[in-house]
Amino acid sequence: MGDLSDGFSVDEALSSMGFGYFHVVALLYAGVGWASNAMALTLLSIIGPAVKSEWGLSSNQESMITTVVFAGTLVGAYFFGYVSDAYGRRTSSMSLITCVGGAILLSGFSQSYEFLLLVVSLFGFGAGGGHVFASWFLEFAPISTRGSATAVLSLFYSFGNIIAASLAWIIMPRLGWRWLLISSCLPPLFVLLLGLIVPESPRYLIMKGKITDAHKVLEKVALLNRTELPRGSLISSLLIGKDEEHGSSEQSQLLYARKEKDGSSESRLPSVFLLFSPKLLRTTFLLWLVFFGNVFAYYGIIFLTTEMSGGQSNCMSHPVLINDQDTTSNTSYGEILLNSLAEFPSALFAAVVVDWAGRKLSLVMTSTLSFILLVPLVCQQSEIVTTALLFGARLFITSGTMVLAVYASEVYPTSLRSTGVGVATAVGCIGGMLCPYVAVALIEGCHQGPAMGLFEAVLVLIAVSVILLPLETKGKRLNDSLQSDK
Repeated sequence: MGDLSDGFSVDEALSSMGFGYFHVVALLYAGVGWASNAMALTLLSIIGPAVKSEWGLSSNQESMITTVVFAGTLVGAYFFGYVSDAYGRRTSSMSLITCVGGAILLSGFSQSYEFLLLVVSLFGFGAGGGHVFASWFLEFAPISTRGSATAVLSLFYSFGNIIAASLAWIIMPRLGWRWLLISSCLPPLFVLLLGLIVPESPRYLIMKGKITDAHKVLEKVALLNRTELPRGSLISSLLIGKDEEHGSSEQSQLLYARKEKDGSSESRLPSVFLLFSPKLLRTTFLLWLVFFGNVFAYYGIIFLTTEMSGGQSNCMSHPVLINDQDTTSNTSYGEILLNSLAEFPSALFAAVVVDWAGRKLSLVMTSTLSFILLVPLVCQQSEIVTTALLFGARLFITSGTMVLAVYASEVYPTSLRSTGVGVATAVGCIGGMLCPYVAVALIEGCHQGPAMGLFEAVLVLIAVSVILLPLETKGKRLNDSLQSDK
């Protein structure tokens, strides 16, 4: 790697310390943060029919709740990505979890439809920044386990769905939807408390020129992992392979400070514009296509499972996620639990293939396998066959979503990581918003063949876009700036 003779990089430090006790705490912090977002999303789908019944809402008013959440998520995805790159991963994650927890609590005290729309938009805004937790965790992971560890992190999203459905099963029939929401503030509170002791990302600190602070963070990681840092001093990766003639860490830090003072095109431009720089333009647009297609396919398969299996009609007047006839039905909560449990094999599959086959090949594999499983559904099949095929397709597209989260966080440099992933996530939200109005509408109109054809085309788009992506990140160190060698 061309390191300075008396120093070590963050990657070398993390690799030498391995995956230890600190990473368990880090996984818990980032995982519960993601689980809190998942819980709130699931709870909103659960309470929708109850709120509709209590306040006499129309179907359009009920649907507006979901639309407002998606709109807030779209804005929040970029906003918290920018805040993360500008002010720190820890600052951004603490802010967004406060936003999510506060919105859930306020929702429980809502007395009007208009106020509920306001607070759920605030929740969506906070939930949009969930990717910051993944970026923070990934920047602490050793190269050898970075892919699988980040994929395992996705399991917490499923845990969040399971906890939400379990709480609904216990609380909704007895205390109603308000107490369900209020009781769901505990996970965000736990994240806030744990956030008081977790450190800032050392990569972010180095990118800001705070090498001494980054070294102290790595010392704490080594202490918790019961290991030692490599000999020498921590150096900035921006200088590795470029300033080998300077022998000391102090000289390296002076060079780094001079570089920051002189400025560069990277520091002068707003981060969002740097996504379209010559080095990243192709990656950015292709990632947008992959995110759009992946979210479209993911939510589409969930909606199709509701529409095409479980004994429901293929020509329903509108898609439903929960049985409107009985908002407290144990069967409804059981279906949510079953669907959430179905994502566990996805996380295991992603954790195995992401470091074995690489990020790009894994994404091509998951989209191709989903494509193959949906082909028979161009024609109507029996209920058992339909359910099995949709289950398999969901398993692989969910695995692809987990691998994509790893790749997107790795392909952007530290200075742009959260902004790049945030904008891509926002583009993906557009796919989630369009899916019910396009693909599911075809199913409702008894056009199963064209609907499946649309999903197949989206999966082909994903695979082709991934193949055209210029960089495979498996086994590569994370870059800290656009000036870092790829």
